[in-house]
Amino acid sequence: MDFYMFLASVILVSISGVMAPGPLFAVTVAKGSKNKIAGVLIALGHGVIEFPLMFLIYFGFAWVFAESLAQKSISLVGGLILLYMGFQMLKTERKYDLEVSYSRYGSIVAGILATGANPYFLLWWATIGAALIVSASAFGFVGFLVFAVLHWSCDLFWSTFVTFTVFKSRRFWTEKVRMLVFGFCIIILLGFGVWFVISALLL
Repeated sequence: MDFYMFLASVILVSISGVMAPGPLFAVTVAKGSKNKIAGVLIALGHGVIEFPLMFLIYFGFAWVFAESLAQKSISLVGGLILLYMGFQMLKTERKYDLEVSYSRYGSIVAGILATGANPYFLLWWATIGAALIVSASAFGFVGFLVFAVLHWSCDLFWSTFVTFTVFKSRRFWTEKVRMLVFGFCIIILLGFGVWFVISALLL
């Protein structure tokens, strides 16, 4: 495959993944209500987990995340963390305080937690992501580095776009809209938390 065609495919696959609603998206929306550049910091936190994971897979450790015991442990722990985060946001919302439950954490830490607590993020990298890395390795280590930075740049772009848009639209937020937005975030966190815990028990 031509290198530029490969990079185009990386962008398409990466964008389709980062735009999917999930725990990280919920955190990004919540943080965006307070800080228009929170997406940059969240992407940095996401990268703290993602870059080492990409290097591990590049050097041949993808099989670790494909093991049944590893999947069960990741799903259970990740699900419990997401449930905790969701209940904390619910607790804050009940106080009608715009400061989200992640106020005790900075945006970077929130990005780390939301990323590390999502077991399907790890499983995506063990499957689809691993396949992309194998393709990137055909272009040498430099090709892999370009791939890694390009993929993370998609995360950076999307997170920044979301927080900037949410922050700029705050003037149009009525109490009802605010409750709907945060309710959506809470449902995502609690829903994924329950799903991951149940998945761990059924694995």
